[in-house]
Order: sequence, then structure tokens, then C-alpha cells
Amino acid sequence: MTLRDLPPPAMLRAYAALAEAGSVTAAGEALGVTHAAISQQVRALEAHLGVALVERRGRSVGLTEAGEELAVAVTGGFALISDAVARISGQGEGRPVQVTTTPMFAAYWLMPRLAGFRERFPEVELMLNPSPHRLPLAPGGVDIAIRHGKGDWAGVDSELLVPSEYVIVAAPELVQGRRIAQPQDLLGLPWLQELGTNEVDEWLASQGVTEARTRVQTHLPGNFVLEAARRGEGLAATTRALIEEDLATGALTVLFNRGQVEEGYFIVTRPGPLRASAAKFARWLRAQKPAAD
Repeated sequence: MTLRDLPPPAMLRAYAALAEAGSVTAAGEALGVTHAAISQQVRALEAHLGVALVERRGRSVGLTEAGEELAVAVTGGFALISDAVARISGQGEGRPVQVTTTPMFAAYWLMPRLAGFRERFPEVELMLNPSPHRLPLAPGGVDIAIRHGKGDWAGVDSELLVPSEYVIVAAPELVQGRRIAQPQDLLGLPWLQELGTNEVDEWLASQGVTEARTRVQTHLPGNFVLEAARRGEGLAATTRALIEEDLATGALTVLFNRGQVEEGYFIVTRPGPLRASAAKFARWLRAQKPAAD
């Protein structure tokens, strides 16, 4: 296929805006046009390709399987163009490097190390956004995300930073004297869950525990969960990388893990080169990787 065979850029731009915004109205606001103009361009794109890209659900829209595939390519393509324009023109280098990760990872892994980054790169301004939600990587927005998982997210580049299994932990005194052999044995105990997540329910469901969940479930900001767990206030779901010292001192004990699942914290970026200041932060992150055994 040649450039001449591609759909007109206006159609692709409207579709990229729709895919990112999730609604015709929001896409129109993002591009400074009417929602009718967005709908017209998307319908024209569907006619050009001969395939349905969106499923209209009243005022909202969803993407078909073909639409999802095109959205990844189109939004990624425009992001690459935007990044290249910013690098060539020198735009964007004055703004802070925006980094997002979970509040728990920020508090217990990243923040204790940031003094080293400031010493190494005093000229780079950072903006850290701890959030339990997966924030989008977008030109002019978040530059780098640090996410936990298996690194198989579509449309992004991911590089393992810290291998770390998912575990259920508690202070020894909370479970003292109790027989805990299977996840059902935890149902009578209080739980601590990070605000904005449902990791506890997901883990219990994955273990076949679908009855009434827990006696008490307290929702806390991620950076408070481990502090409460150390005090014996409840069980917590976390990752081993954040509690190595607690395990060594006996402040926390692992009750269950996810088994042979290869997972960890990954450096996640949009495809293509980073702007210079963000690249410095990414290089520094790589230098923090634990040494191989």
C-alpha cells in the first residue's frame, strides 16, 4: 500500500480523536470542531475502508475489533509525528517530565531513590503523578509510566524494571493462632485495599472465593496501605519488591502469592524516541534495576 492509498488525514485525525476521547462530543472539543463534523469524518472513513469501526450506543460509542486495531495504529502514528515535531522545533523541552505510577510504588520504591536522580540531573524538572488508574501516555502529557503486570500492553513499549510477584501479606500478630491453608481461611479477617482498585476482590475471585468477601474492608490511599498492614490492621495485596525489608525484619509475612506468573514493574512509554529530558529519566530508571543473581 502506498501513501496515495491511505485514507485522507482529516478522517484519520478525527478517528484518532474519537478513539482517545471516547465520545463524539469530546473528540469535537479536542479538535475544535462540531460533533457532527467528527461523525461525518468517521462515517466517511468507514465507507473508505468498507468496515465498521465504531458501535454507536446512544450518546457514547465503542470500538469494534477492527476499530481497536486501527485506533492503536492511528493514535500511535500521530503521537510519533507529534513527538518528532516537538523534538525538531525544540518545543516541549521546557516542561517537566511527567511520570505516573501507583501511590504505593511511588512511596516505597521511587521516592527513596529520587534524590539520586536530582543529584545526577539537576536540570530536569519532574512531575510525579501517583495514581491507581492507568493514565494515558500522550504528547504534551504523561511521558513515562511505571506499571505492574506482564508487560504485554498493546500500543506501547515496555521494559522490565523490577521483577516482582503479587502477594497477600499480613502482620504476624493478625494471623497468629489461625490455620491458614487456603484463601477461604482469610474471609473472617479485615482487609486493606488501595483506593481506586479492586485487587482484593479480583484475587479472591481468581482463587474461587465468590461468597461474601470479608468482615471489614478499609479503602486507603496506596501509600498508607502498608503502614496499616504493619500495624496489624488488615491483610494487604501488594508486590514483593515493596516489602523486602518488612519480610527480612518479620514485620510482614507472605500468606499467598500468584504462583508461577512472570510479572513485575515495567517502564512504559509510547513507541519511538523520548524527548531529551524524559530520556534522561528513563536511563536513570534503568540504572536502578536490581543486579541479576
